[in-house]
Amino acid sequence: METLLLIGLGGFVGANLRYLISIWAAEQFGADFPWGTILINFTGSLLLATLVAWLGSHTTVDPRVRLFLAVGFFGAYTTFSTYAVESMTLLQAGRWIGALGNILGTNLICILGAIAGFALGSRL
Repeated sequence: METLLLIGLGGFVGANLRYLISIWAAEQFGADFPWGTILINFTGSLLLATLVAWLGSHTTVDPRVRLFLAVGFFGAYTTFSTYAVESMTLLQAGRWIGALGNILGTNLICILGAIAGFALGSRL
């Protein structure tokens, strides 16, 4: 039961932060393109990779921290399901360039975020 509570609490925080960032990004950059999703996927990739790399060299960290952050928080914060739906919405609207930009841009920037996160996390 404690495990589910930790994951659920982390998910609650992650999902709400994702929502707030999405609203902020739409207000800042417009809602015609899923900038918020790209920002969330990049920061989620960067920070999750940093955490995983850091936890790999800090084996004394309570396993509940991993459950709360990696499974709960980042599981709810990252938005690849939203990314897929938004890509399909762009395609269905005939916005091929936007869809291609979203698909390629998101994948490239998240891989770069994970590379940077692993580099950062392994140095902490």
